[in-house]
Amino acid sequence: MSLAAVSASASPSALFPSPTTAARRRFLHHLLAAPPRPPSLRRCSPYHWMAQFWTEGSLEKNNALVEYLKQYGAVTTDQVAEVMETIDRALFVPEGFTPYIDSPMPIGYNATISAPHMHATCLELLKDRLQPGMHALDVGSGSGYLTACFAMMVGPEGRAVGIEHIPELVVASTENVERSAAAPLLKDGSLSFHVSDGRLGWPAAAPYDAIHVGAAAPEIPQPLLEQLKPGGRMVIPIGTYSQDLQVIDKNADGSTSVRNDASVRYVPLTSRSAQLQDQ
Repeated sequence: MSLAAVSASASPSALFPSPTTAARRRFLHHLLAAPPRPPSLRRCSPYHWMAQFWTEGSLEKNNALVEYLKQYGAVTTDQVAEVMETIDRALFVPEGFTPYIDSPMPIGYNATISAPHMHATCLELLKDRLQPGMHALDVGSGSGYLTACFAMMVGPEGRAVGIEHIPELVVASTENVERSAAAPLLKDGSLSFHVSDGRLGWPAAAPYDAIHVGAAAPEIPQPLLEQLKPGGRMVIPIGTYSQDLQVIDKNADGSTSVRNDASVRYVPLTSRSAQLQDQ
């Protein structure tokens, strides 16, 4: 199903319901009271301590968040820093949550926007395959944040495609992008969102130089491997309870090289009905 099949009449507040004051308090209490994760699960440290610092209003700016991510090693190149400064995370986080805390945030429909350090990690891993004119696929595009970053990096001569199986999130992500610096790319068609099962990819714009999967699969979906261009790279979390962020490079002869980058924790890559059953 294409984006045209999704009603664009829904308001952002209807798609991303604002949390109650009590819900926000519980969420922040859980975030700040949680014990630190084991070092193997952390790319940058000390995020949980800094979360309290941000909520006190000292670093409520997108550029300050990027500067922090640079200081702690999640952002290592000017290319990634520039795109994360250009695409303001606040435009993609539901009203009522603090956008610059380095934590995943719920966006409704049992989906989340990933923590900024994970966005930075994936952009750094894919940056060489996000050059102007290249094609990128974002599976489980959710809020649309990372897809917008991809679009800014590949430019109007490239193609960035977001796939999401929740129609309401496709509408919301489109509206998010329309308020961002990536809006012209959405208008000219080089950036697009589609309602579809992400496990099947999006053959219409294949092959892709870069594929990002924003949910954990038990194994690498074969259609995504088939749509990855020789010389291309896929970044995907693999596993159920124990998950690894895998980096998959497709060689010129069609074979693949796989390595684990980090231990991670993502929501599962599943069907629409399974994702919504516990909502």
